[in-house]
Amino acid sequence: MGLLDHEASSFDEYLGAGGGRGLERALGLPPEQVIEEVSLSGLRGRGGAGFPTGRKWLAVRGTGTGPRYVVCNAAEGEPATFKDRILIRRNPYRMLDGLGIAAHAVGAERAYVGIKDTFATEGEILVRAIGEMSAAGALPVPVELVAGPDHYLLGEETGLLEVIEERDPLPRVARPYYLGLFARPPDENPTAVNNVETLANVSHVLAEGPDWLRQRGTEGSPGTMLFTVAGDVGREGVYEAEMGTPLRRLLEIAGGTRDDVKAIFPGASSTVLLPEQLETPLAFETMAAVGSALGAGGFAVYDRTACIVEAAMVFCRFLHVESCGQCPPCKLNSGDVLRFLEATQRGEAAADLDVALARARSSTDGQKCALPTGTSLLMQSLFLTFPEEFRGHRGRECPSPRGLVVPKIVDWDESAGRFIYDEAYVRKRPDWTYAPA
Repeated sequence: MGLLDHEASSFDEYLGAGGGRGLERALGLPPEQVIEEVSLSGLRGRGGAGFPTGRKWLAVRGTGTGPRYVVCNAAEGEPATFKDRILIRRNPYRMLDGLGIAAHAVGAERAYVGIKDTFATEGEILVRAIGEMSAAGALPVPVELVAGPDHYLLGEETGLLEVIEERDPLPRVARPYYLGLFARPPDENPTAVNNVETLANVSHVLAEGPDWLRQRGTEGSPGTMLFTVAGDVGREGVYEAEMGTPLRRLLEIAGGTRDDVKAIFPGASSTVLLPEQLETPLAFETMAAVGSALGAGGFAVYDRTACIVEAAMVFCRFLHVESCGQCPPCKLNSGDVLRFLEATQRGEAAADLDVALARARSSTDGQKCALPTGTSLLMQSLFLTFPEEFRGHRGRECPSPRGLVVPKIVDWDESAGRFIYDEAYVRKRPDWTYAPA
């Protein structure tokens, strides 16, 4: 039974297919036992860092003072990711069950679902689903849907908390499980933040028992994961695969590439993957072992017809634009790297790769969130892996321009097997306003 199985367009349909058993069972157990079962399952967060879910819940339940809260992060925004929106479209009730289980486990008095205001389809689905479950008395705590602006940092957990508190999505240093929603001295209000896919897994774990997740995957990364594959593949889409599946196999499932693979970007948050790494198993520990990261499971694939300078430029521009500016080294250094890439793409001889590399390395100084880490890791890996391609642009125009765009996905044409990208994004400026069309 996979996460993409058993679509449900109504709460009654969900219950008729056997849904709701996980929440029902959880509410009959002491909260500590619920946390123990999630811990025994080995479930790790599917939103980026892969943090053990049970350990996070235990910290929220047992740390600090004040009321507890739980938040579902549905503000998906990593380039080349669309999995959480697919889960909401196919079955929002399973995630809401998981959110209810989390609330019971940590002793929360209220739950929130954070989403981007541009996710109109998902917003409508969630409003209906929350209303149905509330009317049926199926939610153990009140659940509120909060829509925020279409900025990358809304998906950062502390940025999302800021929006729930009616502020801009500007990340803060303290993690939510130590300093959470509406915290005021002397209360810390610990808050559990989990993404959609994590909570969808939770409902299965409680329904089937902790061994359910461990039937597949690896020892360190049990279960399956939803992977988004975008770019130069035969069929873009969201695919569920067992953790530990080789990267090469995932590309085959997505229809393969038209030409030899040149580089694979794991979103915008880690080092680039190369053809010689295609046998790497897709698990948190194995991706870390090759110096990259699994992240949210999104991959932008580029074959050898793509220009690495052009690809680096569109990703760097995304990271520079989305930087909030609270940490000057992040905003300023990513801007310097972007100007280097733009000059290189134009063929200017004065562009200095060594200076750009130094700027990329310095972008993490004093950081509050992981965005500058992504800038540093991704840009360094490209500069160090493809130095001749960057230097080869000096004094000439790009030899293979393709008009690449950052894979910021707004929709999916399932019948065509292609994603629809945000055409307006090119007009977004570093101050988060948009230039006129």
